[in-house]
Amino acid sequence: MSLFIASLNSGSNGNCYYIGNEREAILVDAGISCRETEKRMKRLDLSMQKVKAIFVSHEHSDHISGVAVLSKKYGLPVYITPGTLQNCGLSLDEQMALSFMAYEAVQIGELSVLAFPKFHDAAHPHSFIVECRGVKVGVLTDIGAACEHVTNNFVQCNAAFLEANYDEEMLDKGRYPYYLKKRIRGGHGHLSNGQALEIFINHRPACMSHLLLSHLSKDNNNPGLVHELFSQHANGTEIIVASRYEETQVYYINGLPASAEQPVSILAGQMQFSLF
Repeated sequence: MSLFIASLNSGSNGNCYYIGNEREAILVDAGISCRETEKRMKRLDLSMQKVKAIFVSHEHSDHISGVAVLSKKYGLPVYITPGTLQNCGLSLDEQMALSFMAYEAVQIGELSVLAFPKFHDAAHPHSFIVECRGVKVGVLTDIGAACEHVTNNFVQCNAAFLEANYDEEMLDKGRYPYYLKKRIRGGHGHLSNGQALEIFINHRPACMSHLLLSHLSKDNNNPGLVHELFSQHANGTEIIVASRYEETQVYYINGLPASAEQPVSILAGQMQFSLF
């Protein structure tokens, strides 16, 4: 069984990533409104009825602002660590807030969701690997440094959402105050284009068909620049830049090389291939 993935939004104005198979799906983070999440999924022919859970990476508002309403409206359990829950201020039904532990997989139907720690300036931040019958998709954003947790999991992925937050020169010359620049590049902030590229070059598995570059800074990065940078080293991996303004296409991940993959549209519960 393969996986369908899409970024519904990616950036400091909101993050939300869809990963699912033909029967069930999860959202990693829900940092855009319930209404906007529904609108974007509808445009992609993705059904909210297939979404069975939300997994929260950390408590920053661009990752949680839509969580409570989505959970209440659709009866969705929210997987969140006690440290994140304590610091996030979300009003969740007690029965809907479920804890997870690093490296203890949570089973959602045929989806296995494995969390692992990361460096970020949050209470208890985690990234995720979602697996279905051997096909693995990683969600690795809001990462201050490429620790072994990140690299050891990235190397297993058939596809990944990988942060490429800022261009070093643009950040240096930009309008941000010194303290904010220091926070961004201080080891618990965000990955630069160069740091993300180093992960990709040194730890990209041969089976990686898609890389979705995520959480780009509005002020300190450029989608065209980062796409060109990674495309020079793609070696068959399809490079996509996830937008902070709109959803991506739906991508079909089946563990084959990129040349054997196609974007797909899911209409009326059936899988249909398209060229978008």
